Amino acid sequence: MKAPFESVASMALFAEVVKQQSFTAAAARVGIAKSALSKRIAELEDRLGVRLLTRTTRSLRLTEEGARFYEHCAELLSAAGAAEGSVAGLGQAARGPLRINAPVTFAEMFLAPVVASFLARHEGVELELSTENRLVDVLEGGFDLVIRIGVALEASSLVAKKLSKDRLVVCGSPEYLERRGRPATPLELVGHNCLHYTLVGREAEWRFRGESGPLSIPVRGNLNTSDGSVLRKSALAGLGLAVLPWFMVAADVRAGRLELVIEGFRRAEIGIYAVMPSRRNVPARTRLLLEHLARHFGDSEWRFAERVEG
Repeated sequence: MKAPFESVASMALFAEVVKQQSFTAAAARVGIAKSALSKRIAELEDRLGVRLLTRTTRSLRLTEEGARFYEHCAELLSAAGAAEGSVAGLGQAARGPLRINAPVTFAEMFLAPVVASFLARHEGVELELSTENRLVDVLEGGFDLVIRIGVALEASSLVAKKLSKDRLVVCGSPEYLERRGRPATPLELVGHNCLHYTLVGREAEWRFRGESGPLSIPVRGNLNTSDGSVLRKSALAGLGLAVLPWFMVAADVRAGRLELVIEGFRRAEIGIYAVMPSRRNVPARTRLLLEHLARHFGDSEWRFAERVEG
């Protein structure tokens, strides 16, 4: 018995012969030799055990069995065309489901309004936005696009586009700094209440540039959390110092609610990336969202920080 795909191919060839009413025209249409086409139809008739076509030098006519078989072939090809059409259009138009994931605070502060403006333009898209501070697996999670914030992305088969850049800063409230003093150098952090973001190692979190290279300060603090918003609110409440992305605290600094300390002692630039499973056959909805995000966030720290305040 022939494999299913071979049977389908033979049915498609038979249907083309019937449609063109000519072996010569059908062979030219599908791009194979007339002799090869004739052989395929003969093999199909042998496999079925019936004659499908009556051929003369001047005419081509369906037998009764051929007419019945052609009805099924036509239905099959129509279904195949409908299946292809149901997804082919999605390659050019922004419609269909779109699953994205982003860090909680970034989604709340910045991504939500950008997503809203995207959906207002593309009403055919059904977007599912999930938030998670821990790194998620793009492939296993079934995401079309994931927003990641960090120093650099590890080499992988994933595709990452840098949407913007930012930096990490050390900040505290004026009340805390009045009470505990304003550290001017990294070593002066010893003795301060340094709050800890648990998704990053403490040594990496409180690492600075010393005269002889990188310098990690053995800080201590009475709050450990995996939520950047909790760190920011705790710093605003005067609990201690925190290392946070500039985009999270820019408005607070400009309003005087927080102050930056130990500026110039670290080169902690971070990137804001859009990560996708692959760059091949990207649906229009994903591609257009990526372009929309890039337009809004750009690749300029100054522009990004300015947008935070506004």
